[in-house]
Amino acid sequence: MNRPKDRRWVAERLDIGRELVYLTRADCTEVGLTRDDILQLTEDALTAHGRGEYEMPAKIGVHPYEDVFYHAMPAHVPAKSAVGMKWIECYPKNPSRFDLPQTTGLLILNDVESGCPVAIMDATWLTAMRTPAVTVLAAERLHPGAETFGMFGCGVQGTEHVRFAPRALPGLRRIYVHDAVEAAADRLIETVGPEIDLPIIKSDEPREVVESCAVLCSATVIQRKPLSVVRDDWVSAGQTILPCDLNTFWDPAIARRADRYIVDSADEHRLFDEMGYFPDGLPPVHAETGEIIAGRADGRTSPDQLIVCSNIGMAVCDVVVARAIFDLALDRGKGRILPL
Repeated sequence: MNRPKDRRWVAERLDIGRELVYLTRADCTEVGLTRDDILQLTEDALTAHGRGEYEMPAKIGVHPYEDVFYHAMPAHVPAKSAVGMKWIECYPKNPSRFDLPQTTGLLILNDVESGCPVAIMDATWLTAMRTPAVTVLAAERLHPGAETFGMFGCGVQGTEHVRFAPRALPGLRRIYVHDAVEAAADRLIETVGPEIDLPIIKSDEPREVVESCAVLCSATVIQRKPLSVVRDDWVSAGQTILPCDLNTFWDPAIARRADRYIVDSADEHRLFDEMGYFPDGLPPVHAETGEIIAGRADGRTSPDQLIVCSNIGMAVCDVVVARAIFDLALDRGKGRILPL
């Protein structure tokens, strides 16, 4: 699974430069990648990023509405023969307005040697998988003995975070969840509860989750003005906070006073700072998540440290997972071959 197929193998199944494979969301979900596979692939991508063995410009985007963004996310990871770009958008009102997912997107994968596109695939499932993988891999390094995990946001991302957390944090004893829409938390518990051998506790109060958990994550909305749902005085020394929603959900004072402020991509966080997503300024960055994973920077060095690790999504993870999906699809006859 860790080694991509060589070009000759691909060319025996696809006429590169004249054909590409189109993979629907169902094709991607049914191709055979397990969550353990996703964890390993994501760890490989983060390690490559931490070692500087990649090319990935900071994501650019457009914003048709104040609460909406589109991002173009290209990357090249040489060790995985993976190059391509994800085009993804986020519409927070989609579920209520149109009964559609908040996040949708496509990914184009290219042949590294010729540049020709070899695949177009749904990026929704891929994003839903690699995002929690990054969170729990970071949690594994930053808080390996954690017994409690708290999840804010119980949509697609929150649900997958709860599925992934026990795989990287084997000492977990309880998981707490909260969503502003109570029914979303109920669905998460009903769906994931039978799959993991841990109690999942629904809380109506964000403060209860914060004060009950060693490791905390949020996957809600991303907006320029912080919501500050979690107050600074609720957070204690020794906790690990892993936002997937940038600077939105937490009081910005929490990140500013953290003993370690870690980000997946310093370039991308600086770009978001320039765009106004950190009204009080971007806190000093201690290290990148990949540097922690690769062992090139220290993470937690004391049990009393407050650590904030902000992971907003990197294209290196997307193209590495996409390359694995592509190889499996060709091997198992998934997808539809289309002429270029």
